Amino acid sequence: MALSMRTLSARTAAPRGFSGRRVAAVSNGSRVTMKAGNWLPGSDAPAWLPDDLPGNYGFDPLSLAKDPASLKRFTESEVIHGRWAMLGVAGALAVELLGYGNWYDAPLWAVNGGKATWFGIEVPFDLNTLLAFEFVAMAAAEGQRGDAGGVVYPGGAFDPLGFAKDASKSGELKLKEIKNGRLAMVAFLGFVAQHAATGKGPIAALGEHLANPWGANFATNGVSIPFV
Repeated sequence: MALSMRTLSARTAAPRGFSGRRVAAVSNGSRVTMKAGNWLPGSDAPAWLPDDLPGNYGFDPLSLAKDPASLKRFTESEVIHGRWAMLGVAGALAVELLGYGNWYDAPLWAVNGGKATWFGIEVPFDLNTLLAFEFVAMAAAEGQRGDAGGVVYPGGAFDPLGFAKDASKSGELKLKEIKNGRLAMVAFLGFVAQHAATGKGPIAALGEHLANPWGANFATNGVSIPFV
């Protein structure tokens, strides 16, 4: 009985502090790197897609990126298209929010005649002049991007706030960029489909839906679900 009481007392006693040197971090000498989930649960991720590729969810069902050169080209193209899509979505929403029309009607001046406008201000150039200026500006920007030593993440003048200087955060920022770029590409595709179905811009359609959620949605526009 006395032995049992001593054992119980030892178990319930407050833990004694460790008198040795404090350990900064527990480590067994290995480093664990978390990999993004697979787009198709239960399937094997393609071996040719590197784990450190930003936004790699193992999506390559047609094996288009088996060739390293193709993978490099596809990766660059996706990032650049995502950046354009983010700019496009921001611009499409901004002009409509500020009351300067919608994204679909903005370029019609080049077809129907008239002058281009920028946030309500008339641009004093015709279409040919604007195309020439755009060609020169884009060629200069692409040339600088190539000369900077990187195709997608050149840094330097293309990183004025110095985000890429912190190597510990660059991977996280690249992942956020590709995620937002993919979302923007899908969003602008939605803008196009929405205008084809309703003839309205995203802000106008959103306002109509919020005012009457059950009467104004994808099932009631007569196009998305034609048999309803």
